Amino acid sequence: MPTVILWLLRAAGAAIVVKWLVKETRRVNAELDAVRAQPAGKPAADRPILKRDPATGVYRPQGPGLHS
Repeated sequence: MPTVILWLLRAAGAAIVVKWLVKETRRVNAELDAVRAQPAGKPAADRPILKRDPATGVYRPQGPGLHS
């Protein structure tokens, strides 16, 4: 008799864990779908062009309104 009760408790626990995992999977997938639906980023025309400074080797932004 006690083994039957243990089996029922284990089955109930496993069902609760599976239900929680399904809920979390759906929540994470919904968040990912929301992020995927957004635009990727700024259009290329809005981004500054990076040019390498020959003296230091550091890439610096070049473009309108930026220090060259």
